[in-house]
Amino acid sequence: MKILITGNMGYVGPALSAHLRRTMPNAELIGVDTGLFAHCLTEENLPERLLDRQVFADVRELPQSLFEGVDAVVHLAAVSNDPMGGRFEAVTDEINHRATLKTAALAAKAGVSTFVFASSCSMYGFAEGGAKRETDGLNPLTAYARSKVAAEAGLADISRETGLRVSAMRFSTACGFSGRTRLDLVLNDFVASALTSGKVSVLSDGTPWRPLIHVNDMARAIEWAIERDGEQFLAVNVGTDSWNYQVHELAEAVARSIPGTGVEINRDAPPDRRSYKVDFNLYRSLAPAHQPKVTLADAVEDLKRGLTAFGLRDANYRTSNLVRLNVLSARIATGALGADLSFAKFGDSEAEMRQRSVA
Repeated sequence: MKILITGNMGYVGPALSAHLRRTMPNAELIGVDTGLFAHCLTEENLPERLLDRQVFADVRELPQSLFEGVDAVVHLAAVSNDPMGGRFEAVTDEINHRATLKTAALAAKAGVSTFVFASSCSMYGFAEGGAKRETDGLNPLTAYARSKVAAEAGLADISRETGLRVSAMRFSTACGFSGRTRLDLVLNDFVASALTSGKVSVLSDGTPWRPLIHVNDMARAIEWAIERDGEQFLAVNVGTDSWNYQVHELAEAVARSIPGTGVEINRDAPPDRRSYKVDFNLYRSLAPAHQPKVTLADAVEDLKRGLTAFGLRDANYRTSNLVRLNVLSARIATGALGADLSFAKFGDSEAEMRQRSVA
């Protein structure tokens, strides 16, 4: 099997590459990425050593030839959280929505049979009335969530028109240590804060609900989606009911695991409308052998062990390149990256690069 992974040099990609190399040792694995976050390593070994080939390209400009002979595309490439989506709203739609559909169309034209899309449970937004199922209405509150809703709708059309088998994996909030760990995710941030400052500061009132999933269990779910049979287009919540937590519960779990850690909750904060519990019955029925294995306690220990080995000590880690928005901001400031989040072309003058970066 020949598998193409877009956005493989992000947070989930290293875990996915390692998992597929273990479970599909004879598969040909090809990564496609701009390399924007390539330097944001949190482990010694380069994750891409496990691939057969690494291609450096912008997902908005992929050539048709890249898809020839490919059996499955795993589409991870995205502007990947709400703060980045808020700052780069138009680009988020361009990359997460329009480039996703372009990629799927190229794949279908080349005869690719399977397209796995990294979608998100965040599209449920503010959800009252119990855990949300796939058939419930969507309430996207952010540019990131809206881009995922639009991409799913377009992918359903492409699947129906071309026969491409599409799995829209509505992942819970990711957590856990990987080869390029991010600290702009709720549980990862809490563990980093506990390790470096001895406290977990919850900026909200702690009541919002979040379902979580470890990156290793995301990789197991993607493996299932690559090989699954059944519906031509499938949108499925990916996670487990036991991982529906309120934010204050996550903070308290971290404090229990790291002795001496205090928890500070801003009880006077305005309500965070991004609050949703999710029902995972469909995924449990479809993929019984690929259910999440990592518990919350396991995930905290994994992060504690990984970040300690990495040498994280700076309490100002939120200004580091482990927060993805910082990387984008720094590269735009130097003119290396344009406001459209594309790299400056070779031969551009410094003045031209800087003009584009502030346009």
